[in-house]
Amino acid sequence: MAKDPKKPKKKKDAQLVLRLDKETRDRFIDACQELDTSAAREIRKYIKRFLKRYDRGDLE
Repeated sequence: MAKDPKKPKKKKDAQLVLRLDKETRDRFIDACQELDTSAAREIRKYIKRFLKRYDRGDLE
């Protein structure tokens, strides 16, 4: 899917801090690098998908 070159990017101005064990973090970072993506990008995608499901009422 091509991105619209006229659509301005939303400014990212907030942070979410989470704690997890080092092994899980390291495995996640390694998997993201292997897939040529970033951990932040993948977490943002997960949050967006989660919120879509929430908005549809798919979550309890």
